Amino acid sequence: MIPDDDPSRSLTVAAPDDRDTTYVSLVGNTYAMLVTGDRTDGRYCLIEMHVPDGGGPPPHRHDFEEMFTILEGEIEFTFRGEKHTVRAGSTVNIPANAPHHFRNVSGAPARMLCMCTPAGQDEYFMRIGDVVAGKDAPDPELTEDEAAERRRLAAELAPVYRSEFL
Repeated sequence: MIPDDDPSRSLTVAAPDDRDTTYVSLVGNTYAMLVTGDRTDGRYCLIEMHVPDGGGPPPHRHDFEEMFTILEGEIEFTFRGEKHTVRAGSTVNIPANAPHHFRNVSGAPARMLCMCTPAGQDEYFMRIGDVVAGKDAPDPELTEDEAAERRRLAAELAPVYRSEFL
């Protein structure tokens, strides 16, 4: 049986240029928090990722599903050690617990949507990154000590957010 409607939950319309969108700079990438877990009762989050040429995270894994839809550019996904080049218009699903990482191989900036279910990755990024003014804002200029502190915090909080760096 389907439960009754929950009127305390409202319609969410996400637009990347909405003034209420939070942008986070993280390891050279800029992430727009389009739909956060607090809007979906923790069911999922949706993040628009702006990834510079050559950019991407280190190898990692986590116990939640992650799906990417490439909007612009070419992304090389390394999944369980095997490389797959994915072009704009394609969608990739990374199963929970699988080792993976990605890199922009476009020769230009790339853009993709990332949906994580359940939510939590949005909160993790907000805690370890730096809020910036918008998708085109420059990365914050961090000192070597500040960059080291960001890496330390990312490693420390990874288990809290069900993630592991490899």
